[in-house]
Amino acid sequence: MSAPAKLGKEDSFEKNLERLDAIVAELEDAELPLEKALQLYEEGMKLSEVCHKQLSEAEGRVEILMKKAGGKLAAEPFESEEGEKP
Repeated sequence: MSAPAKLGKEDSFEKNLERLDAIVAELEDAELPLEKALQLYEEGMKLSEVCHKQLSEAEGRVEILMKKAGGKLAAEPFESEEGEKP
């Protein structure tokens, strides 16, 4: 089994997601002791929160380029499906 990774923003989203996938694979092992499963579950839940926050921050940084009258491009904030600007 791999060693627990440090959770935090210093890791890329891809690295965090990769670790989360590894945790899921480890949790699927029927021979995993209960204590280890609980530790992995807790780490996975924290990592899930970090990934969610990273995605929310990325969504807030996305801008859409709109072509305005006169042919000039202007950046406008991305609006989420709920119609709210992040």
